[in-house]
Amino acid sequence: MTLQVINSPFDQKQTEILNQLLPTLTETQKTWLAGYLAASQSVAAAAPAATTAPVPAAATTEAVAARTVTILFGSETGNCQALAEQLSSKLEAIQRKVTVSSMDDFKAKKLKEAEDLLIITATHGEGDPPDNAIEFHEFLHGRKAPKLEGTNFAVLSLGDESYEHFCQTGKDFDKRLEELGASRIHPRVDCDVDYEELAEEWITGVVSYLEKESGTSAEQQAVPTSPAEQPIYSKSNPYTAEVLDNIVLSGKGSNKETRHIELSLEGSNLQFEPGDCLAIYPKNEPALVKQVIEALNWNPEQTIPINKQGEIRSIQEALTSIFEITRLTKSQLEKAAAHFNNEALHQLITDQEAMKAYLDGHDWLDLITEYPPESLDPTNIMHILRKIPARQYSISSSYKANPDEVHLTIATVRYHTFGRDRSGVCSGEIADRIQPGDQLSVYIHKNPNFKFPVNEETPIIMIGPGTGVAPFRGYIEEREELELKGKTWLFFGDQHFRSDFLYQVDWQRWLKQGYLTKMDVAFSRDQAEKIYVQQRMYEKSKELFEWIEAGAHIYVCGDEKYMAKDVHHTLEAIVAQEGNKTEAEAKAYVAQLKKDKRYQRDVY
Repeated sequence: MTLQVINSPFDQKQTEILNQLLPTLTETQKTWLAGYLAASQSVAAAAPAATTAPVPAAATTEAVAARTVTILFGSETGNCQALAEQLSSKLEAIQRKVTVSSMDDFKAKKLKEAEDLLIITATHGEGDPPDNAIEFHEFLHGRKAPKLEGTNFAVLSLGDESYEHFCQTGKDFDKRLEELGASRIHPRVDCDVDYEELAEEWITGVVSYLEKESGTSAEQQAVPTSPAEQPIYSKSNPYTAEVLDNIVLSGKGSNKETRHIELSLEGSNLQFEPGDCLAIYPKNEPALVKQVIEALNWNPEQTIPINKQGEIRSIQEALTSIFEITRLTKSQLEKAAAHFNNEALHQLITDQEAMKAYLDGHDWLDLITEYPPESLDPTNIMHILRKIPARQYSISSSYKANPDEVHLTIATVRYHTFGRDRSGVCSGEIADRIQPGDQLSVYIHKNPNFKFPVNEETPIIMIGPGTGVAPFRGYIEEREELELKGKTWLFFGDQHFRSDFLYQVDWQRWLKQGYLTKMDVAFSRDQAEKIYVQQRMYEKSKELFEWIEAGAHIYVCGDEKYMAKDVHHTLEAIVAQEGNKTEAEAKAYVAQLKKDKRYQRDVY
């Protein structure tokens, strides 16, 4: 924020001088100046009115408002970036100067200059920072991290309670900033997958503090906006999409069940780019809902509250469409123990290892069967269960090619554990209960960390086994629509050539037409020795490294736990071998590719 000439007693030149001076002052200098001005005003009060120039009220708040707010986000899927941008807009509305940056774009040496530092971060996997937060996380916890006595901070952390190290990255940042001497201006908030309400409370609290500090208000800066001409569909207001097609992609004899889904977006005004996701709000299996209700001896038609705002639904609808009953979290077990009055459950939650083991594979029906509550008022389930999170799937079609449709490639999850057959909430619903003509609640989830260049000059290397090939189908389809025929190379893998070669006809057509330059495949079960995409990469290591040296961008999509890690290590090995580099140099080379956005991953 800068001092404005409007309604100010200062002329233009004086204002320019003040605006140059105030941002450069230290806190000590600002305090001294405020005292000096106050004393000068007291002395001047005795002088003739004609010689007294009033000190503007804004002068004492200008020093505070001149403090820059730095918002850093660590985001794997884009949620934290969206929240950072939302927070920035609200702070700009109260005339705060704001800079917003992903952690990997932020120059760590500038951290010591941060005045009001706001961190919004996700936690990836088992307590790890997101890819674009790794380097900053390491710097902050290293010996080169600066002292931050003059810095104010607050942390918002996003995570998933079903993981053991829930919101660990946010907790790490919060603790470390305090250790470095920064002053916490708002308590850290840890959000589960249904993060919107808690995130909004945190944003409101932070903005309120900074608003009081600067002496301005959003109301003073409010700009009237015209009403939207049509609904804007989003996570909080999903679009009801009609299912156009639901096809089994995997062939006869496959050990998998992979489906190609097409949904209509006609009239929704929803748009997407290659690399974006479609999120679906699934419904729980009716048979499971019925078993839960019967086990608890509840009336399915009884209405209960589902949120703090007092909205009510029938128990049947709440357990079908609102609350998650197929997974348990540590927090849920602890909350259940407080309501069940079951001694065995109390003993379970006191044993961390036993509780961790129980969480793996059990669901709500298991819990109420094995640790039956003495009595459980259905109105309390909103305090125990969390909302059903949307399931995100990489879009496998191009908006430019099919503006009124969106295509998905979904692997059906089925397994047997603890005496029952089970399936994925969303993939099971689509496979078993969704037919063309049915509807699904959806929204577009932008993925800013998985973006493709749309030109013919940049070589593209795509690595996507199984359903990980989905975004690459959408990307090549878009290149076909735009008639772009630059260098593109796809590595695809699955179990069997005959039954699991997803979109084989599409790839063969694009190879023939020149939209796809090269394709290497690995079918792991078609020979005695299993072969995966990383082996195919290593076989072509010389040419692969030549592409990278020529400026190629690398994209990896699929399983993080095994495939993505193996691909990453293979990439480092190729760079070391073909680039004649040491292991450390190869790691640094690949890390720089990430930093330059030339190596992007969409892993899960």
